[in-house]
Amino acid sequence: VSGMGKSGLIGRRISATFSSTGTPSFFLHPAEALHGDLGMLARGDAMLAVSYGGETQEIIQLLEALKRLEMPLVILTGDPKSTLAEASDVVLDVSVKEEACSLNLAPTASTTVAMAVGDALAVSLLERRNFKHDDFAALHPAGRLGKKLLRVEHLMHSGAALPRVAPGTPMPDVFHEMSAKGLGMTTVMDADGRLAGILTDGDLRRLMEKHRGAVLEMRAVDGMTKNPQTIGPHVLASEALNLMEKKKITSVVVMDAAKGVLGVVHLHDLWTLELM
Repeated sequence: VSGMGKSGLIGRRISATFSSTGTPSFFLHPAEALHGDLGMLARGDAMLAVSYGGETQEIIQLLEALKRLEMPLVILTGDPKSTLAEASDVVLDVSVKEEACSLNLAPTASTTVAMAVGDALAVSLLERRNFKHDDFAALHPAGRLGKKLLRVEHLMHSGAALPRVAPGTPMPDVFHEMSAKGLGMTTVMDADGRLAGILTDGDLRRLMEKHRGAVLEMRAVDGMTKNPQTIGPHVLASEALNLMEKKKITSVVVMDAAKGVLGVVHLHDLWTLELM
């Protein structure tokens, strides 16, 4: 993408949108291109130029190089009969009746239209490339956008970090497992590795209020919650947060399509993302 002055700033913005939505792009300053940066271009590339008047000399001087490299040229211009328009393979008319500037001089309305058309191009390419949520997340691993696109599978506690006991596990050992894993809960799994239930800090408090010291003689199956809330690994972190706050629970078991336990995601893991 190339352009001079205000058009160059619009070009930078369009190029950035292309890149962030899966279309590889960079901005080439036309004046710098004439002093060596032409080496950034290669056969197979295409150039999008932004020039409202269509007579930007620095871009006109690039035409020979573009032809030599057999690069197609797309122009955003307000004058479809200009020099650059005549030399382009595709002309996108971004003309406006007048600028928003009271003097009708400063690029205002015209730059807005050019940016809107650039966004439309980016969205069209996004759809043509079948660009999905996961692709967007891969390109935005940081920041608020990236966090919103994180999935439960990226946050869950799994493997050795997954708290788990058997239905027959003595309650003192249940306490130890919950303390060691630090999630305020443990899964209860049968001999086949299937989820039988969960035990939470709240479950244990209620058991102790009711049975007092006799709790130590119990086993996991005696106090577990059967059929607990579960979610799939591909659920968005933001959706998991909404679910947990709606259900007033602090953790949820992550299961695959075959009902196998993959891990546990905790409310604190989601709060730290500042998704709200």
